[in-house]
Amino acid sequence: MISETSARRAAVYEQVMAGFGTVRVVPVDPAADAGLIHSWVTQERARFWGMLDASPERVLEIYDYLDGLTTHHAYLVHRDDRPVALFQTYAPEADAVGECYDVRPGDFGVHLLLGPAAAGEGERGFTAALLSALLAYAFSDPAHTRIVAEPDARNEKVIGRMLRTGFTLGPEIDLPDKRARLLFLTRDDR
Repeated sequence: MISETSARRAAVYEQVMAGFGTVRVVPVDPAADAGLIHSWVTQERARFWGMLDASPERVLEIYDYLDGLTTHHAYLVHRDDRPVALFQTYAPEADAVGECYDVRPGDFGVHLLLGPAAAGEGERGFTAALLSALLAYAFSDPAHTRIVAEPDARNEKVIGRMLRTGFTLGPEIDLPDKRARLLFLTRDDR
């Protein structure tokens, strides 16, 4: 299922992290990566992603659609040469979330789905290290002054991780597909 070409694809961001490896953020190629993404989003562990019952064709359709937008982007995140996460970014003012709070200039939305752990077991500190690199990428654009996340309000694990990373709680909001909890992180909060 791993897309052989994604490891060789040009990265939009790369960071070498001592003791962790090289994190590369690579644009999703819908046709090449839909199988891998489908294998991740249809696992029970990804239930809050909202695609448990998606067919491979539906996953391809969704990521083809995202690929055609200038306000939303999807990336495979690699640790060394292995895809380990799906990272999506968006302009909140061009998304349903933007109708639920006062969007500020410089707001930048993110979604993160970790792929399954290698050999079936998690690695202590993995999520914190990966999230650190992804936030560095998000803030590498000086126009991005505040990161916005809106996980499912029931996803206590992700909300807790974001709070430990420095995000602050915003209100719960109703989106078309879920009740979500807004979380914000400014450059100064990092």
